[in-house]
Order: sequence, then structure tokens, then C-alpha cells
Amino acid sequence: MASPFDGINLALAHEAIEAVVPYRDCLVWRDYRRSWRDIGRRSRRFAAVLRRHGFGHHRDRSQLAGWERGQDTVALLLRNGDVYLEAMLGSFKARCAPVNVNFRYTAEELAYVIGDSGAAAVVVDADLLGVLADALVLAPGPRLVLVVGEGWRDINGHGHAALDSSIEVTGYEEALAAAQEQPCDPGCTPDDLYVLYTGGTTGRPKGVLWRQRDFVRGALGTTAAHPAELAAAVANGAGATLRVLPTAPFMHGAAHWNAWSAWLGGGTVIVQSAVHRLDAHDVWTTAAAERVTSLQIVGDAFALPLVDDLHHHRYDLSHLRFVVSGGAVLSPAVKRSLLALVPGVSVVDIVGSSEAGRQGVHTSTSATGASTGRFGASTGATVLDEALTHELAPGDEAIGWLATAGAVPLGYLGDPDKTARTFPVISGTRFSVPGDRARRLADGSIELLGRDAATINTGGEKVFAEEVEQVLKHHPAVYDALVVGRPSERWGQEVAAVIALRPGAGEPTDDELLAACAEHLARYKLPKVIVRRPAVARSPSGKPDYTWARAQVTP
Repeated sequence: MASPFDGINLALAHEAIEAVVPYRDCLVWRDYRRSWRDIGRRSRRFAAVLRRHGFGHHRDRSQLAGWERGQDTVALLLRNGDVYLEAMLGSFKARCAPVNVNFRYTAEELAYVIGDSGAAAVVVDADLLGVLADALVLAPGPRLVLVVGEGWRDINGHGHAALDSSIEVTGYEEALAAAQEQPCDPGCTPDDLYVLYTGGTTGRPKGVLWRQRDFVRGALGTTAAHPAELAAAVANGAGATLRVLPTAPFMHGAAHWNAWSAWLGGGTVIVQSAVHRLDAHDVWTTAAAERVTSLQIVGDAFALPLVDDLHHHRYDLSHLRFVVSGGAVLSPAVKRSLLALVPGVSVVDIVGSSEAGRQGVHTSTSATGASTGRFGASTGATVLDEALTHELAPGDEAIGWLATAGAVPLGYLGDPDKTARTFPVISGTRFSVPGDRARRLADGSIELLGRDAATINTGGEKVFAEEVEQVLKHHPAVYDALVVGRPSERWGQEVAAVIALRPGAGEPTDDELLAACAEHLARYKLPKVIVRRPAVARSPSGKPDYTWARAQVTP
């Protein structure tokens, strides 16, 4: 049996690195330039606030099933800024589990996540207080609300519901100022929880429960066995020039995974100034000013406006070495544009999911050229057969399920049935099978085909929506595209596409688009209908809104 300290606890890791580089930049946002010591002290004060209210760890992991939690949860209803990661860290130091919450949720959607996660406390941006108050009428439970920014004293105004008088409401900065800094909870272990709520693209959001030791290995790719190993590497110079800018909202796993990966390497996290929407000019301006070495994005939804801006403005991006996409695959055309516009950069696609962590990596450079769809398998990644009975051998032509063994989550919070379905045990090995379809190629790499929930069954043939989307976006006039199935009397389902055209690039006819697609796709995969819209709907994290797309193609 592994020692309780055989692995990384995020709170203890940050403390260990703080001790060796206390005055290195840890987080930079606008006028806030927080050192490792600054973030350490502020997070310890936040942990003290949580502990003063009795929040923390209550039951050991050994006493719990995979879908159960023994720690209090802290909901983070925040945009990017100086507080998000600090509140995550402070929660870990109090042995609470922070919960990511989509700041665009309606009161009803927000109430579901708060209720499902059992949040004991909420940290919220002041301008989101109204929707939070409305949500807490539907899902009471939190005993503490900490408000970031001005205006928290007006929570019961502006036409929103009044908060229950039993909930303590105070300003985040006021609470930190009144708290006495205390050491990190000495009981912290690598078995403490990391919780990530899914985006709900294929159903209601679910809380994925990871042990921190598994999260650090499986999602962040860090192999150190103890925080002291990380600190020793940083003391020897690791991370001194690592400066990452996650452009996606921190409430999306890909963004805070990127940030935490940088922190565990002793690096600095940079946050762009504009946080209400993606502002390409602001991203590039920030990257240039802060000498960013790695830029995180989410697929074409983020890359396209960034590429467009580079066609109109010049920036000093001489320090930028990597553009990393997680959460959505980049199209080859967009990769080629990035390689041409940012000399010397490598474009890195990471395939993975909330339930499986990092499963594969593909790197494109000016020397190798740009391609998409084939990934070098990460540790533990494999392909299982259709019936989930065994692993497919390299070179097997069968389409199977992309899976991961080893460092995988414990399960879904409060859902034993879905836990059993997504994390099956096959021949004594526990796998994570989130629902992506793939092939195992002869060289051991993985060909990713797409999410099964987005697969279209037309005339008995399977069509993977993402494959058709990528081909449509090969056309120079197509800015973005989503592909779905719609009912058909003849075929059962037929392929339907929603596209947004690039301004000034012409208006190709359906026949012209289909002819271009036919160069890369079998005829049964070609869209039977193409609908044009000014823009394609996606979530703030760049995820496709297939529900919206189906509504556009439904007669």
C-alpha cells in the first residue's frame, strides 16, 4: 500500500516552492503583482477564514466510496483575476475542496451546482451577487458568502431575492484582513480531494472527484513523489523563466490545469486585463508586456480571433515558445496560421477530459508541419474494444473507446451508477472511459475520432461530427462550423452543418462547399443541409453548443 505521503498535495507543494523562491512572481494581473510569499500568506489567511467557520475535512478517504466526499466544498463563482487561484489554494490549505462554477449560469443552473456539490461557502464577484441570491432561494445551504470587489453590502438590493439572514456575507478582502495567518493544515495529504465540475455539454454538470495525487499525475503530468522534489527542482532554477497565460476562464478545467501545472514547476501565472470576454488585442498585449512563454487556449474558438488580430497588429512575441490547446482540438489551417505568424512557436494539442486527465499530445512546428487528429499516447492511455472487454492492440482497425488506466478519478459526486459506467473494471484494472471514440494505430499513437454523444448514425454508417467540422473549416471562407444529426425518414439521421462565414472572404454556395468537402470525406459524411449564421454558439470556454446547433437545423 502506498504511503499517505507518496504523491503530491497541492497545498503542501505550493508551500514547499514558496519556501525556496518567496519573492519570485507567482501571479500577475493588471496592477497586482503577487509574489509566492504574497499568495502564500493570503491563501493561509483565507484558509483561516474557512477553518473559523468549521469548514474542512471530516471523514478519511478510506471510509468513503468513490462517489462520496468527506470534505466541505467551496464554490468559486468568479471570473479570472487575482483571487481565483488564490481561493483554490486557500481552500486546499483548509482541507476543503474548491468547486468551479460557470459564471454565465442562470439562477436555476447555479442552484443545481451549489446544491449538488453541497457548497458550504461561496466566493463570488460582486456583480454576480444578484444571480447568486436568486439561486440560493432555490438551493439554500451555504453558510458563508465572501464577495470580491465593491458593493457587497448592497446584496439585497437591485430587484433580486434577499439572502437568508442565517448566511454570513462579508467582503473577501475584509475577511482576509481580519484573519490571523495560520500554518497550512498539518493533516493535508495527497488523498485530499480535487473536484472538477463538467460543463454539462451532454447532460447536467457532474462533479468529478479526484485524489490530488492522481490529479497531479493524470491531469498535470507531474511525476514527483513528494513536494520536496518539486521544491528542489525550483531551487535549482526550474521555472525561473516559465510565464504562462491561460486565456480561458479559470472555471474551465483546461485553464486552471495549465495554471497549476506552471505553479508546480515554479512558474508565474499571468492573467490578461480583460476578463469578461476574449479580447485578442488585450491577450497579445499582455503576452508581450509580461514576456509570456506559454499561451493556453481552447481550440479554434479562441485561436481564430487571436490569429485575426495578428494579421492587423504587431507584437513582440519573441519569448513565446508554446501555444497550448486543451479542451478542443485545433484545425490544421489555424495551426498553420499560428506557425506562420509567431516564428519559432510550437503548437501543442492536448487531448483529455475532466474524467481522464491528459490522454494524448500532438505538437506541430514549422519543421513538422500542421496536422490534427493523431496523438502520442500519454501514460496509461489506451483504446478499449466496443464491448469494453479488452484493450485493442496497436494496428487494430476497429473503432473503440479512448480510455485511461492508472491515475484516474474516484468517481462522480453522489452518483454510484454513472461512476460504475464511466470507470469500469476490466480484468482487474480500473479504467476511465469518458465517451470519446478512437483507433489504436500501429505505432502506438491514437487517432481521435470524436465524442460518441456527437456521433451521427446515418443509414447505418457512423459519422463523427468533429471530422466533418474540421473539413468544413478547411475552406478559406468558413470561419467556424458545428455539425449535428437531424431526423431523416430515409437515413434515420442526416448530417447537418451550421457555419459562420469569414467576413470579406466571399460567400460560397452549398455546392462549392460540398465539392471542397468531397475531396476529404466519403459521400455519406457530406452535409445534407448547410445553414449559415452570423456566429456559431459556443460556451465561454470554447465548447460547442450542439443543442443550439440542432435548433438551427430543425425545420
